[in-house]
Amino acid sequence: MTPVSTDADVQEFIDLPLRLHPQDRYVPLWQDTIRRWWKGEGPHTAHGPVELVLARDAHGSVVGRSTVHTDQRMDTKLGAPTQLLGATEFTDSDVLAGLTAYVEEVARSAGRSAMLGPVSLLPNQTGGVITSGFDERGFVDSPWNPQHYPAAWEAAGFQPVWPAATWICEDLAAHDPEQVCARGAGPLPDGVELHHGRRRGLARQLGTLRSMLNPSFAQLPYYTQITAAELAAATDGLAWLLDEQLLLWLTVDGEPSAFVLVVPDLTAFVQATGGRMARRDQVRLLLTRRRYRRDAVLIIKGTVPHAQGRGLMSILSHRLLANLQAGDYRSLRVTFIGEDNPASAAQFAALGGRPLHGVTFYRKELA
Repeated sequence: MTPVSTDADVQEFIDLPLRLHPQDRYVPLWQDTIRRWWKGEGPHTAHGPVELVLARDAHGSVVGRSTVHTDQRMDTKLGAPTQLLGATEFTDSDVLAGLTAYVEEVARSAGRSAMLGPVSLLPNQTGGVITSGFDERGFVDSPWNPQHYPAAWEAAGFQPVWPAATWICEDLAAHDPEQVCARGAGPLPDGVELHHGRRRGLARQLGTLRSMLNPSFAQLPYYTQITAAELAAATDGLAWLLDEQLLLWLTVDGEPSAFVLVVPDLTAFVQATGGRMARRDQVRLLLTRRRYRRDAVLIIKGTVPHAQGRGLMSILSHRLLANLQAGDYRSLRVTFIGEDNPASAAQFAALGGRPLHGVTFYRKELA
């Protein structure tokens, strides 16, 4: 194992999965994000450094990669000092065994009692391994990997945790919002107001979104609080492409209480550029953005704890489906929903949706 130490190493780190995986299924990470990790730039630096490592074969060719990092928020959430690894790609189980052995040595030397991955850089950002649906393409903010990955993780001594599934709802035009989301139809209850996104002043709206996001998900076993800087970095460039009718939230007596964020599906663009976003790519995306308004991705939705059980998400689901239809979207993909959250999955089943990929993370206890 060799740490990434040069620009050429970084490029090999970026290129490995582009060589290994089919372009029409794998969704690369943004190249600029990887480079910021290496340079120690970005909001993650407040929570610990990120080391990038490469595995090479006897001929010097790169056959595996991973990040090696920690985050005190994850330690607090799990109640144990935990070594994290992410962006993990490999040719076979022997390579993964070598990568994880290296990470384990780092973890033991630092007195860490467990390993968790793949997380990039945290479970509520990007990560996980798909365990089914390998013939279905991935999409932005979700993982894709070949079929041999789950067995390789388990062979390396890891156990699956937090099983979940991504979902897809197809042929959106065939569903009547008044029937699918009957509870959310009709006039808004007294004191409830509906708001939607605006490209102008998006930063302020993201602050409103964050005020709901963190309390809505605080009880999930993998969720760590997102800082304002992290949310800004994760949504960098969103104002260019935001469909204003797909960012919705409700206030109750003026207090932000429930939200849903759906974005046009840029997967094909990310795949075509290999995750590159140079200036020429930005111009190309702006000029062709209309072609990415056929499919959409639900990134996140939630209701703050004290407002749950009041039908707010039903209202948002009704408005969202109506807006997707008005925008001529044909499908909606949904980032992973935990198996312990059947109520959320039921909302998409009502739309004729189906699970797309099984998703899990992997944990290894260290004696």
